[in-house]
Amino acid sequence: MAQLRAAIDDLDQRLVALLAVRQTYMERAAQLKPDRAAVRDEARIEDVVAKVLAGAKGAGLSAAIAEPVWRTLIERSIAHEFEAFDRR
Repeated sequence: MAQLRAAIDDLDQRLVALLAVRQTYMERAAQLKPDRAAVRDEARIEDVVAKVLAGAKGAGLSAAIAEPVWRTLIERSIAHEFEAFDRR
């Protein structure tokens, strides 16, 4: 069990690093978007979720895990992007 937990902890740290990169992309998007109304894009949200679900299926990840995780990630990313937009 200790080895399994160590492997999970290692994976969590790699996920954190990847999410940090994703966050920098959101910050860059906030700089590129012409106005605040462009920050939230419903069509893009659904496109991202659809791509994630397709990838999850291929990887063997349950949609019951993937979809709520990504929807939460997207909502928090949008909130972060609004904050970054407002700081510019």
